[in-house]
Amino acid sequence: MNRPVERENLAAVLAALEGVVLGKSREVRLALCCLLARGHLLIEDLPGLGKTTLAQALARVTGLDMQRLQFTSDLLPADVLGVSVFDPRQASFHFHPGPIFHGLVLADEINRATPKTQSALLEAMEEGRVTVEGETRALPDPFFVIATQNPQEQAGTFPLPESQLDRFLMRLSLGYPDPRAEREILRGRAGREMLARLPALLDATTLRHWQDRCETLHVADALLDYVQALAAASREQPDQAWGLSPRGVLALLRAARAWALLEGRDHVLPEDVQAVWEPVAGHRLSSGRREEGEALARRLLTRVAVL
Repeated sequence: MNRPVERENLAAVLAALEGVVLGKSREVRLALCCLLARGHLLIEDLPGLGKTTLAQALARVTGLDMQRLQFTSDLLPADVLGVSVFDPRQASFHFHPGPIFHGLVLADEINRATPKTQSALLEAMEEGRVTVEGETRALPDPFFVIATQNPQEQAGTFPLPESQLDRFLMRLSLGYPDPRAEREILRGRAGREMLARLPALLDATTLRHWQDRCETLHVADALLDYVQALAAASREQPDQAWGLSPRGVLALLRAARAWALLEGRDHVLPEDVQAVWEPVAGHRLSSGRREEGEALARRLLTRVAVL
């Protein structure tokens, strides 16, 4: 696939998504960037603001096989991973795969499940495989988790621990639509009403190609210096218990490469790092309210000069 055609195809995917999730161009671009970077996405917002619609739109336009899983307080790890069931006719156990064995998994309201059930996703999101009853099974490739969560102050929620938060490449918030976008939604020209008309613009093979392309984008030593300076600054905050880990720094670089690909370039610039810095770093610098982590990330970005 040559680069002009590649850029046109990526632009078509973005346009299709933006036609469903109106007025959220940056958030849509970040969500697609997260997928291209082989990451996972956490969307934190109030109910009814389009979190599920965005996930469904991504599944349709990319052609991924999607499974939605509603997280509740009584959900068990076996409900996520699967379980072996005894077949009396063959006198043996047969494994029944859980919803995790799909290309795109929507973990809806993930923080309404107990920590034990939340932890069922850890190996899957990090390794692309799961171990059930002593046997390791590979997950589909591509494999993409979109989790939604309600604000922590709402009743019946279990905050995600730092180890779980770190498995998400990005944390986003959609927020309320602007008046113009809301009017189009009321007229039935966006949102769920448009999902049925959304075409599949690529397949798993094409998506893997784009993901592989992201990994080949050139990163100059000067840009690595800038990334390391941001990481060092995050670790030197006197009022902060921890900074960006090496895994977090790698996540930042992967996201910056994906953003550069969406911009149609074969190399990464400082503005690519800056574009993805807040959603990548915010939840890694603060496990509390989303606004606190994002505010800290913004402050760090203003303090570190481009080298």
